[in-house]
Amino acid sequence: MSDEKGRFSHESLQDTKTIKTLLTALAKGFSKGEMTLGDEDDELILKTAGLMNVRIKGERQDGQCEVSLRVTWADPAEPATRKEKPRIDS
Repeated sequence: MSDEKGRFSHESLQDTKTIKTLLTALAKGFSKGEMTLGDEDDELILKTAGLMNVRIKGERQDGQCEVSLRVTWADPAEPATRKEKPRIDS
C-alpha cells in the first residue's frame, strides 16, 4: 500500500518461484531506470539513479532465516540539496 508521501509496502507469504520472479523484476527495473511497485491496493513508480548505496544482510537465529536487501539513491526528479561543509573547531 502506498501513501501521499510516496511509500509502498507489501508483505505476504510466497513460494521461491514467486520470490525469484520479484527479484528478476527488480533487476530489470534497475537496468531500465524505472520500476513500478504495486499490488491490488496501490502502486509507486520509482526512477533509478546512476550510483546507489546497497546493503545486504543475512541472519539465522532461533530457527528463522532472513535475507535483507536495501538499495537507496537520490531521486533523479528532485534537485540535489547540497550540505554545508563540515566544521571542526580546535
